[in-house]
Amino acid sequence: MIDINVIRTNPELVAQKAASKGAKVDINKLLELDTQRRELQAQIDGIRSERNQIADKAAGQRPAAEQLVKGQELKTKLGQLESELKAIDKDYWELLRLVPNMPLADVPIGATEDENVVVKSVGEVPKFAFEPLPHHVIGENLGLIDKARAAKIAGSRFVYLKGDLVRLQFAIITFVLGELGNREVIAKLIKENQLNLADTPFTPVLPPALLKTAPYEASARLNAEEMTYKVAQDDLWLNASAEHTLCTMLMDEILPAEELPLRYIGYSTSFRREAGSYGRDIEGILRLHQFDKMEMEVFSSAESGLDEHKLLVAIQEHLVSSLGLPYQLINKCTADIGKPNAHGMDINTWFPSQQTYRETHTADYLTDYQARDLKIRTKDNTDKPELVHTNDATALALGRILAAIIENNQESDGHFRVPTVLVPFMGGQTKI
Repeated sequence: MIDINVIRTNPELVAQKAASKGAKVDINKLLELDTQRRELQAQIDGIRSERNQIADKAAGQRPAAEQLVKGQELKTKLGQLESELKAIDKDYWELLRLVPNMPLADVPIGATEDENVVVKSVGEVPKFAFEPLPHHVIGENLGLIDKARAAKIAGSRFVYLKGDLVRLQFAIITFVLGELGNREVIAKLIKENQLNLADTPFTPVLPPALLKTAPYEASARLNAEEMTYKVAQDDLWLNASAEHTLCTMLMDEILPAEELPLRYIGYSTSFRREAGSYGRDIEGILRLHQFDKMEMEVFSSAESGLDEHKLLVAIQEHLVSSLGLPYQLINKCTADIGKPNAHGMDINTWFPSQQTYRETHTADYLTDYQARDLKIRTKDNTDKPELVHTNDATALALGRILAAIIENNQESDGHFRVPTVLVPFMGGQTKI
C-alpha cells in the first residue's frame, strides 16, 4: 500500500504513474475521502477529550444534572460521527489499496509486455543437426512426464513427474540451497556487481502452502479472479507462489536493525487457476495448475533495498549460467511489473523447440509498499520504527527450468545431458 502522504504531496505525479501501469484509480476521490476522514477524526478526538474532561470534574462525586445531559449529548454525537467515519473508512481503504506502487525512473513506459526492454543476451543458442523436440515429447518418450494419467484423476494441467526427472529436480534443489547458503558465492556476486551489501547467506524455509485472507490481501499478492484457489470451507487460500507465504511470515513484527538483511530461500508446491490462459502451453510442464518453485525473499533497510534487488538478479543470472542455459535479461515496462512493484526484471530462457526465449524468472522490488500493510518495521537503539523494504525473486521455477534443461541438452537419440553442476547431485549420472 502506498503512503497517503505521497499522494497528498504529489497527486498529479501519483495519478500519472498509476496510469502508466494501466491502473484505474480516482486520486481526486481518494483525497476527498482522506480530507473527510481526517475532519471526522478530529471531531471524534475533540468529543472524546470533552467527555474525559467532564469525567475528570465529576471524579469521586455524583455528576450534576447538566453534566449528565451534556455527557449524553456527546455520547450520541460521538456515535453518529463514528458511524460516518466507519462508512468513509471502508471506501477510503478500498480506494487506497487500488493505488499501485510508484515505478522507479528507469522502468520503461509501456502499455504491454511487448514494450519490455532486452538488457542483454547471454550464452550461445544451441545448434542441432536434427529437428529439436519439445521437452514434453522427450519426457513422454522416456517415461518421465505423464499428463494423461494425471488428467484422469485431477483434470488438465496436472502432471506426474517420474524417475530420473524427479531425481533431477531434487538435484537442482540441492544445488540451489548450496549456492545460496554459501557466503563466498554471495560475497563474490556482491563484489562483481559493486553492491554495498552484507554477504549474509540465505536461510532455507519450507513455508505453509495456505494462508488466510487478511495477510494475503495485505501482501498485495492476492489475485482471486485469475490466479488463486480458495478453500471453500475455510478462510484459506492456496499459495500461488512461495514468496506469498514468505513475505507475510514477519507480519506485525519489528525487526532489529542489526539483524537486517534477512534473506530467505523458500521451497513450496504452488497452485494457480490460470484463468484466461486456456489454449496457451497446454502441452508440457510450462504452465500447470500445480508446480514447485524456489523463491528468494529479502527484508532490508530502505537504503539497501535497491541493491538487494540487484543482488537477486545477479543470483538468478548466476544460477541460469551455471546450468549452461542461454538467456535474456529483461527490464520490464510499467504495464508488466505489477501493481505492488517499483521495479521488475525477468530472465527469459531459450527454448529450441519454440525458437524463442520464454520467461523462467522474475525479480520484484516492492520498496515499502508491501511492508506498510503487513506492518513489518525495523528499529535501532535510537530511531523510531521504520518500514522495511521487501524484495522477492525466483530462484528456480522447477517445471520451467526442467523443460529448458531437457530442450537445450537434448541429443539425437532422444536422451538429454545432465548439466555439469548437477552431476555430483545425480550420483555421477551424466545423461537421462
